[in-house]
Amino acid sequence: MAKAVVLLSGGLDSAVALHLAKAEGYEIIALSFDYGQRHARELQAAKQIAKKAGVTNHQIVSLNMNSWGGSSLTDQTKNVEDGNIERTDIPATYVPARNMIFLSVAASVAEANEAQNIYIGVSQVDYSGYVDCRQEFIDAMEKAINSGTVMGAERNMPIKVHAPFVNLTKAEEIQLGMELGVDFGLTWSCYRGGEKPCGTCDSCLLRAKAFAEAGYEDPALK
Repeated sequence: MAKAVVLLSGGLDSAVALHLAKAEGYEIIALSFDYGQRHARELQAAKQIAKKAGVTNHQIVSLNMNSWGGSSLTDQTKNVEDGNIERTDIPATYVPARNMIFLSVAASVAEANEAQNIYIGVSQVDYSGYVDCRQEFIDAMEKAINSGTVMGAERNMPIKVHAPFVNLTKAEEIQLGMELGVDFGLTWSCYRGGEKPCGTCDSCLLRAKAFAEAGYEDPALK
């Protein structure tokens, strides 16, 4: 069975990506990151999502990205600002080069396991202004991965970076996830962490908008 490394943050995007990769017949290696994020609550969600999906190979990688900060998600001296889904600037929650780092680790895990597929649940339609959620970034990373791995450069076993939702809205992702049987009640999106979603950060607002547009009640709020 072909293998796929799936970046599993614990949020709704990554949960749908996991279920999609599974539905497409891949043997899944789920990969989560403990990178010093204030919303580490998402890692509990990732564990529950993987378990319910029947994924037994779930690895959590520790990265001390909070040691250099640069984001309100990794620097406890900064506050997570209230959200604005109409914003056009880069928000303070942007973590410098996060997806670049995550995909680089995913490439290493993929090569070690001879997996020719990496799944990442980014979207350039409904996102918080993050530059590392765009198609041009995904294309550039795929090229770099295949130039810098033995599989890609020497063995004619190219690694494909799948970003299946890059041109979908979150509402469309939710509709797909419902078809795939995703338990959205297990997912976590809030940037502020805690036991209950704050409802006011960018991620909470985008999530609420998506569920409303998809025509479903958010089970995480019940």
